[in-house]
Amino acid sequence: MKRMLFNATQPEELRVAIVDGQKLVDLDIETAGKESRKSNIYKAIITRIEPSLEACFVEYGGTPHG
Repeated sequence: MKRMLFNATQPEELRVAIVDGQKLVDLDIETAGKESRKSNIYKAIITRIEPSLEACFVEYGGTPHG
């Protein structure tokens, strides 16, 4: 059974977890002072595809993190 758990005990931070039984499916932490990039749409260029990670790296104009 999937459940959504909220933790809003601190006014500057909201935590939302989705669990299925004892397994954590998703965790989202939103901080009041940080700009959220989740759920936004960006135009980007794929710079590298890494098959071993099943991921790709994109350049969208933000600050690179290495």
